[in-house]
Amino acid sequence: MTTLTKKEKEALLIVFKDYTNYYNANSISKVLSISHVGAQKIFKRLLRENLVVSKTIGKSIVYKLNFNEPYVGQLISFLLADEANNSKRWKEEFKELFKKNRIILLFGSTIKDYAHARDIDLMVVLENKDVAEVNEVLKKKEEILPKKLHVIKLDYYDLLDNLKKKDTAFVDIIKNAIILHGQDKYVGALKNVSII
Repeated sequence: MTTLTKKEKEALLIVFKDYTNYYNANSISKVLSISHVGAQKIFKRLLRENLVVSKTIGKSIVYKLNFNEPYVGQLISFLLADEANNSKRWKEEFKELFKKNRIILLFGSTIKDYAHARDIDLMVVLENKDVAEVNEVLKKKEEILPKKLHVIKLDYYDLLDNLKKKDTAFVDIIKNAIILHGQDKYVGALKNVSII
């Protein structure tokens, strides 16, 4: 596989994160702020590379990730980890929560405009036996952070249930979140609920 451009990587992440929608060249061009023709070229290349599959709905050709190829999940995990590297401050801040089988998502206004954010929104996907430990870490963090922590705690099955329900607020969190930890497990969860 050849190297992906910045816009191709962005397109893959958008299609992955917005798991309840289909994207065509027209809809992705608006999100990426590129021309329709540029978006068509991106999708054609991703199709050639076997990273996406296409489907015709009405007069439109729509695209979804090709999870039948094992390396697509690995590529998305890498892109999510790469995206998280742009949030080094938050990775460092919450690294005590980074344990095996956990997924840590940062979402909300903190990502877009920390200075004007009222709180720090975090979602922690954990095993029930770890709740006390996580609460202890979060309590210590709240004492030193300048803004209030707003934390949603779920186990993996709650995450899957919420993904399947496609509640608007939850879908919005998923679309815009930065996955600080547990990218592989996160890809596995979204792969199970993505529309085909």
